[in-house]
Amino acid sequence: MVSVGFDSGVRPGAGQVHAAKILVSGGFGVGKTTMVGAVSEIEPLRTEEQLTELSAGVDDLSGVEGKTTTTVALDFGRITINPALVLYLFGTPGQDRFWFMWKELSAGALGAVVLADTRRLDGCFPAIDFFERSGIPFVVGVNCFDGGESYDEWEVRDALGLDDGVPVRLCDVRQRESSKEVLVTLLEHLVELAVPAR
Repeated sequence: MVSVGFDSGVRPGAGQVHAAKILVSGGFGVGKTTMVGAVSEIEPLRTEEQLTELSAGVDDLSGVEGKTTTTVALDFGRITINPALVLYLFGTPGQDRFWFMWKELSAGALGAVVLADTRRLDGCFPAIDFFERSGIPFVVGVNCFDGGESYDEWEVRDALGLDDGVPVRLCDVRQRESSKEVLVTLLEHLVELAVPAR
């Protein structure tokens, strides 16, 4: 299996399987663990721990009051896109106190999905800033939560101050096909960036 980096120029050949590392990121409680679990063809590795009373003053549970666990290191899953391409998904932790891990997790990443929750859009700004600074291409997946207000892609793009070139896709990360569509959008974006403009 060959690992494919964004600037490697490696193209799938007959009989070769290429692997790509993709990050699934965003704020606390936005659905990163859910997305990795929904699309993974293997039992996902999760580093979930119970939320404690000590985190009550630190973690903002508004909009996700029923959340009882949190990712403390990473989530890991795998999805085969086609016979020549396998994606390894790394879900990042969402709380500020775990951001020190993002640099390590992002090493070798081809691209990223930044999940956004329109009830708490400010939670995805650190992820957007991180990927813009590090030069890792990303797309934004707007996780449409039950009971949340509906916005279209352009309203979310405007609220996040994104460049027109950054794809934004509405999704429901609980649904495998919806999550796969976000990953395909990222792959299409990566191809567009890799092909020189004519």
